[in-house]
Amino acid sequence: MGRQIIIHEALNTLDHDALRMELDTKGCGAIVSFLGITRGTEGEAEVYALEFDAWQEKLGPVLEGLAHKACDMFGTLSVAMAHRIGRVEPQESIVSIHVASPHRKEAFQACEWLIDELKKQAPLWKREVTSTGSTWKAGLG
Repeated sequence: MGRQIIIHEALNTLDHDALRMELDTKGCGAIVSFLGITRGTEGEAEVYALEFDAWQEKLGPVLEGLAHKACDMFGTLSVAMAHRIGRVEPQESIVSIHVASPHRKEAFQACEWLIDELKKQAPLWKREVTSTGSTWKAGLG
């Protein structure tokens, strides 16, 4: 069983289910998935959209590095990740992560670690467009 890493970077659309279907699950007993979507509110403000920008030349290598590290740390066999750029409306998908592993505990741990590290390390920026104005946020966190 070899390791499989699938990275779809800087997408204008995201198909969570199609990405999941790309995973090789041979030898796996668990798949844990995370789908991040745009909230309709932020505090008291109504969110009209999030606008994502990326350093596209660096995004793929960063995501791939994180996926390999997650496999090393947690013993997972397959990781598939995708992140949108551009305008994302409320309830639309922003980020999708799938982790396949022989055991569920490691799949959950790897998936949680991946979203936390993606928010810290990925060269992505977002602008919140709300009823109170718009603001660029540093990184995703």
